[in-house]
Amino acid sequence: MEKVPMLAEGYEKLTADLQALREERPRIVEAIEEARAHGDLSENAEYHAAKERQGQVEAQIADLEDRVSRAQIIDPTTLSGDRIVFGATVTVLDDNDKPARYQIVGQAESDAKIGRISYDSPLGRALIGKQVGDEVEVIVPSGERFYLVDKVEFI
Repeated sequence: MEKVPMLAEGYEKLTADLQALREERPRIVEAIEEARAHGDLSENAEYHAAKERQGQVEAQIADLEDRVSRAQIIDPTTLSGDRIVFGATVTVLDDNDKPARYQIVGQAESDAKIGRISYDSPLGRALIGKQVGDEVEVIVPSGERFYLVDKVEFI
């Protein structure tokens, strides 16, 4: 079973999402029972909608339970070294020496708007294993981009 690295914050979000879906189960069952009481199920849109929602929720629960069971929680403050690893906060300089700061996180917790990129993203994969002074080439939909690793922190 392959472990899924994530920060404690990402793990907490996954478990909260899982709990919310588990709490939704009884409401879906009630909606199915109520729709069943209306009679003919073949033309009962409420029944079909509730059954479809039940299938979606069960699939999401199964996915979240799988990810939670395989979670490997990593605390970046306990890490050290000069190489970029999961959890590191990296400052890179682009072609115009404009700095950008990213934290390497798991897929479930990535959000580029706040500087969190997945270790599995093109930039994340390119950064892993690099150190200060290394040049990084990333192929993105808009073409090639080059970065210089300026700083590696474990915060």
